[in-house]
Amino acid sequence: MLCLAIESTAHTFGVGIADGKGNILANARDTYKPKAGWGIVPMEARQHHEDVAGKVMEEALAQAGKGLKDIGIIAFSQGPGLPPCLYAGLNFSVGLSKSIKKPLIGVNHCIAHIEIGRLTTKRKDPVTLYVSGANTQVIAFVSERYRIFGETQDIGIGNALDKFGRQAKLEFPYGPKIEQHAKGGKWIGLPYVVKGMDLSFSGIVTEAGKKLSQGESMSDVCYSLQETTFAMLTEVVERALAHTGKREVLLTGGVAANSRLQGMLDTMCRERGAEFAVVPREYSGDNAAMIAWTGILASRSGAKPLAAKKAEILPRWRTDQVDVRWIRR
Repeated sequence: MLCLAIESTAHTFGVGIADGKGNILANARDTYKPKAGWGIVPMEARQHHEDVAGKVMEEALAQAGKGLKDIGIIAFSQGPGLPPCLYAGLNFSVGLSKSIKKPLIGVNHCIAHIEIGRLTTKRKDPVTLYVSGANTQVIAFVSERYRIFGETQDIGIGNALDKFGRQAKLEFPYGPKIEQHAKGGKWIGLPYVVKGMDLSFSGIVTEAGKKLSQGESMSDVCYSLQETTFAMLTEVVERALAHTGKREVLLTGGVAANSRLQGMLDTMCRERGAEFAVVPREYSGDNAAMIAWTGILASRSGAKPLAAKKAEILPRWRTDQVDVRWIRR
């Protein structure tokens, strides 16, 4: 069984191909880049996705050495995400499904980040820290669903770093630039906002911007921004480990590429006797390989294909709203 999948939740339009054994045959993508000082402009991103869709699909088929006749399932990121971007993926996927007469499967983008992490790291039952632009969640599988044990109450950690990066007039992508500036920095005080098992980042970003405008060095502010927000994340993950009794931690999502966050989580896990794993960098950001693999898992477990005329986007589809039938415990 081969699944060809479309990813289009935000700035990336991707096409991935996976087989039923968990082999990733293709992972092609093209990323919309906003103009300097701007975040994603959703309608511009949609236009980008529509413009590159055909080219990216041909690239994926070439990577896999396959043709459309070899594809058995079409999957797509149904949500959550930016509605204009999701519509670009929906329309392309529906058209492709109708053209080659193959079933269409909708995939939850957040769960796909978990499943590509579990596949590539061979983690079986982890507490997952999912950190991306719009999403920050501490997740674990309990009673047929991925349950959220803690999450952001305002903006995701990725958006927080991006927001500061724009204020600081850094170059896009902002996260790697902040990580680079943080090396050699020293601590300055920033708010530490953990509310029970939830977190808040917007006030920290505001204060970091103020510190920079008051003359604190870029290096010191970037260092302190990372140390503060990543310590908050590590604290909540540690408490989720204690609460669930699980012995594995998986770090996934775009911000998973940050080496400092990896290091803090690794230290915490070693101190608790837990195993730590991080998704490979190729699959940390938005990608369609994860959608393809999760599409296969969903299809195998009896997910009902979507009728082309009734297929829709789900911009606010939460991680804990999906029945995860492919895991049995």
